[in-house]
Formats: sequence, structure tokens, C-alpha cells
Amino acid sequence: MTRIESDKRIINKTADKIFNFLSNFNNFETLMPEKVVDWVSDEKTCSFTISGLASLGMRIVETKNNSFIKIVDEGKTPFKFEFLIYIVDLNNSSEVQLIFDADLNSMLKMIAVKPLKNFLNMLLDELEKSNI
Repeated sequence: MTRIESDKRIINKTADKIFNFLSNFNNFETLMPEKVVDWVSDEKTCSFTISGLASLGMRIVETKNNSFIKIVDEGKTPFKFEFLIYIVDLNNSSEVQLIFDADLNSMLKMIAVKPLKNFLNMLLDELEKSNI
């Protein structure tokens, strides 16, 4: 497995607000860049296409109240993965880190690691700007 970690980010929102927002895929679409199209979601699953790259599906399979969300691949995906969200309560703010563990072959690893890390950090940027 290849582990790709976002930066750890302090976000000026409470852990319960961040957890409640991120534990519902219906909220994720607002965080996605323009290259993400054909978004379909319910509370626990989503599917989408990254223009010019691949279609992905995800399912929330585990949560720990206000601190952890585990998401796994769902349906036809180009590789197996786990997407882990860690939230640390800091009273009126939270430290958030996103981790993407993916079963990437060596060729895909060379071209995908940097864009995936940038994507994870961009999700944190959008979360920070969101009105949750």
C-alpha cells in the first residue's frame, strides 16, 4: 500500500461540526474541484468521475464519534484504497488530517502521489473555507 498524507491542518471549526459534515457524502460535493463531475451521493456512498482520469466510488464503513471516518473503495475502481479522516478536538477548533492508502502499481505510484497529496490538501482548504 502507498500512503499519502495531507498536511495536518488547524481548522477553526469544532470537531463535531467537521465530523458531522464529513460523515455525510452529500456534503462532499461542495469540497470537490471542477474536474470532479457526475457526482452522485447519499449519506454513506458516493460515485464520481475525475475528468480525463477515472471513475471512483466510495463508502463510509467506520466512524468514531467526532474523531475518525474510514472510507473504502466501492464498485469498479482502478485500484483498492482506504481514505482515513482524523479529527482532533482542540475546543473551538480542530486538527484535521486526511490519509489515503492506495494499492498503486509502481507506474501509477510515480504519477499519482503528488497530485493525490495536492488533492488532499485542497480538500482541507475547501473545508476551512466552508460554511459548516
